[in-house]
Amino acid sequence: MSLKVFDFFSGCGGTSSGLEAVGFDIAMGLDFDKDALDSFKANFPKAQTVCAPIETLSPKILTSIIGEDRDNLLFCGCAPCQPFSKQNRQKSINDPRKNLLTEFSRFVEYWTPSYILIENVPGIQKLTSKGPFHNFLILLSKLGYHYDYDVLPASNYGVPQRRERLVLIASNKAPIVLPAPSHGPESSTPYSCVEDWIKELPPIAAGEICEEDSQHQAAKLSPKNLERIKSTPEGGTRENWPEELKLECHKNYTGHSDVYGRLHWKKLASGLTTRCISLSNGRFGHPSQNRALSIREAANLQTFPPNYLFCGTLSSRARQIGNAVPPLMAHKLGATIKLHYQNR
Repeated sequence: MSLKVFDFFSGCGGTSSGLEAVGFDIAMGLDFDKDALDSFKANFPKAQTVCAPIETLSPKILTSIIGEDRDNLLFCGCAPCQPFSKQNRQKSINDPRKNLLTEFSRFVEYWTPSYILIENVPGIQKLTSKGPFHNFLILLSKLGYHYDYDVLPASNYGVPQRRERLVLIASNKAPIVLPAPSHGPESSTPYSCVEDWIKELPPIAAGEICEEDSQHQAAKLSPKNLERIKSTPEGGTRENWPEELKLECHKNYTGHSDVYGRLHWKKLASGLTTRCISLSNGRFGHPSQNRALSIREAANLQTFPPNYLFCGTLSSRARQIGNAVPPLMAHKLGATIKLHYQNR
């Protein structure tokens, strides 16, 4: 019997993609972002979907999906992370997204699934004793869960990115621990790099869509930005530009050095964000072609399957990809849960 996955804050389905590859049954995706949920439906047509803010829902809405067998449930709660992100300079104490883990807790307390998987940005665990993560740990202990959590580099699990995430796995059956690294200096396999994931894709120009794959689409560039990317070598930054191409705001400013930068074929990519196809919003320039990353390249660097479908506008698809849990990381976590489940 396989675990049934209930993917809260599912987005376009990064977590579900990794867990399905382990052999789990994707039962439900819940999100209030219609475009993201359309992407989820396109890739998991057999799963039920709920398009609504979680705070408006009762845990009882899962009754018909869960059915009689409640001993093989896996709840994923990978809530939007922007309120706790170091990159968010406009944090608000009243940001409703800070309560999403609390809303997820209502479903955990009502259904007590056998397994729980949480992913978020580092920082949420450092909040005060009144913070949502601290309160979630108290609830887990109260309900009799065993859990393990830590800040994990995605590169340790084969993802070709400098991307760190807080990850928690929990079981109410027996002690459980996070998986050991499968890549990097603590393993026998080197880190994956950019060329492993995007070098074989057909070349395209800025603003072009590949005829063979409509997801291999790159954003347009202004004539000035086209000159800038042409002046940027592989792995280079705006520091490589001639003086006449530099922006006034950068001439006496050394911060945000990644913006307008190119990736390096042989290195990890920068952590992808919701603007991962925009040249001016990070080191998202293609290593050798004169453009920013395409949608398919960004998805590949997030380790989505090569035929994965994304719905919505160009900016919406980029946001979905940047927000997603890398499927390969979810796969490694799922494999740990699967082994624990089988041994139980």
